[in-house]
Amino acid sequence: MPSRSLAVLGEALVDEFHDGPVAGGAPFNVARSLAALGADVLFISRIGAADDNGRQVQDNATRYGLSLAGLQRDAAHATGRVSVHEHPGGGHRFEIHADAAWDHLDLPAARAALAGTPADLLYFGSLAQRHPASRAALRALVKPFTGLRLLDLNLRPGTDDALLAAESLMLADWLKVNDDELARLAAWFDLPNTPTASATATPTAGQEARQVAALMDRFALQRVVLTLGADGWRFYGPGGTVLAHGPGEPQPALVDTVGAGDAFTALLLAGLALRRDLAATLSLANRYAAFICGVRGPLPAHPQALSPWRDALLALPPFP
Repeated sequence: MPSRSLAVLGEALVDEFHDGPVAGGAPFNVARSLAALGADVLFISRIGAADDNGRQVQDNATRYGLSLAGLQRDAAHATGRVSVHEHPGGGHRFEIHADAAWDHLDLPAARAALAGTPADLLYFGSLAQRHPASRAALRALVKPFTGLRLLDLNLRPGTDDALLAAESLMLADWLKVNDDELARLAAWFDLPNTPTASATATPTAGQEARQVAALMDRFALQRVVLTLGADGWRFYGPGGTVLAHGPGEPQPALVDTVGAGDAFTALLLAGLALRRDLAATLSLANRYAAFICGVRGPLPAHPQALSPWRDALLALPPFP
């Protein structure tokens, strides 16, 4: 069967590390990985028309083989910036600066790009919805989409609230979250067995399954992909049924964890697009995320470093 095409919606920006800027933004990370992994992908975002950060985003997209067809230019707003405050051991805190170009996504231009490159799969997140303009544009694109819609919730300051999460979940078919985000959703939506202040903050496997089942039922989700960091991942179907799972993947040469979740999502989407076996794809996605933890920022400096991952993906068995 032929492969499927993808559309990725959301922010493109520059992450400012202590040792220099790196192109980033969760959707941009996902889109670049997809392009390097051999998937047919359209990335829709907005950058400053004439600033250095915008040029860095464009150059980086081109280096990874990502089309610029859906990348809008804004003469009034600068390319987005994020200050990355790093912690010993690889952790980090993001300071996301306000009123960036990606907050002002132009709907007619985005619709034209999507119409020109029809997609079968669509990725969207929550951060790109922090401003009313981009929120309205993104939802106008997602709501009528007839293919598979995957939400990577990716909670960040400015979009870390229950209403935005609920509105996003109502638009999604599949959800990808990490364990911290699931705990937040459980508290917001009073999911079963949500730990109290006096109880352990980590749900048991049974509690987790009940929470996922309730979340899927409430928002009519088809699948949930849950990443657990060092504890691996689980893939849930209706009723909180675990369809596949895997252990954590160690990274002995940890540099930082920026972009690890995006890497997992990208390889999952690539596997869906290229119609590879889902359990094998998820296992490979977990290893790919660990690999990204061994490089500076969300992707390696040289796209050629992803060639083995593309080969590994193509070598996976096809979806039965």
